[in-house]
Amino acid sequence: MHHDLQTLLEKLIQFRDDRDWAQFQTAKNLAVSISLEAAELLEHFQWSTEDQNIPSDKRQTMAAEVADILIYLLLFAHKLNIDPVQAAQDKIEKNAQKYPADLVRGRSDKYTEY
Repeated sequence: MHHDLQTLLEKLIQFRDDRDWAQFQTAKNLAVSISLEAAELLEHFQWSTEDQNIPSDKRQTMAAEVADILIYLLLFAHKLNIDPVQAAQDKIEKNAQKYPADLVRGRSDKYTEY
C-alpha cells in the first residue's frame, strides 16, 4: 500500500481501537457506510445543472464527504485484506485491455458495443 495511505490507515485503526469500534465495523456495515456517504456526496448535485459552478463552501462540505468515503473504504479494504492501490492498478490494467485507446478514444460506449 502507498506510504501515505498506510499512514492514514494506521491513524484510522488507532482512532477506531481507542473507541472500541472495531466490533461494529463488519464488512457489511463498512460497505453500507461507503454507499451512504457516496449518496451524501451525490446529494450536492441534486437539482443542479451539468455546468453549474460549485461554490467554495459547498466544496468544503463535499471534501468532508470525500473524507468519509475514503475512511470507510480504507477500513473496508483493511477488513478484507485488500490493498486498494494494488486493486486499482489491477483494474486499470484490466480496463486497458477492455478499452483499447485506439478503439475507444472520445467514446463512452460500453466495451461490448464498439
